[in-house]
Amino acid sequence: MFDPTAFDNMKVVIEGSLYDMDSSGEIVITDRNDIMNMAKLSRRFDICFKLPDSKGIPVSAKIEMESHLTNLAAELLAGTPTENQGGCYVRLYFLIEQTDKEEEYNRIQKIFVDIWGETRKIYQSVQFNPLQNGTKKRNVVTVEFDRLISEDQMDDLVEMTDFMITTLRHLQSYKSRF
Repeated sequence: MFDPTAFDNMKVVIEGSLYDMDSSGEIVITDRNDIMNMAKLSRRFDICFKLPDSKGIPVSAKIEMESHLTNLAAELLAGTPTENQGGCYVRLYFLIEQTDKEEEYNRIQKIFVDIWGETRKIYQSVQFNPLQNGTKKRNVVTVEFDRLISEDQMDDLVEMTDFMITTLRHLQSYKSRF
């Protein structure tokens, strides 16, 4: 048996919280990945979900956790200069299909700032097939926390899933008007 790392513990908490919501019908989990990069000794976990009553509105969310060799070493090698780097990085992604109109991007930015606050880094990037004219664009909105998340913030991780669901509801409500 091995001693689980902070990454393992936080992954289990996030996964458990989301699967509980999936079981209760609050969300629908659509994808899950647990990747270990043996060349860099890093780990990444992500899980994607959407609201069950999406009514054909293509809006989904993904939470991604990533831990690097430095983070693992900080945990396992007590007393090292990197001791305060134990934990992982968390990024949130929201995928929205939409038309390419500036007012939509501005409205979506406002929804995110209203929910996540002005101190979070919120980015929007657009994906599309340039060979298909008139197709909708996929807006990928990223919320970054710009710091390590440690086991001390375990309760915040669970609370964060509630904010993600609130964000999905607001996005779905906004998109249902079009």
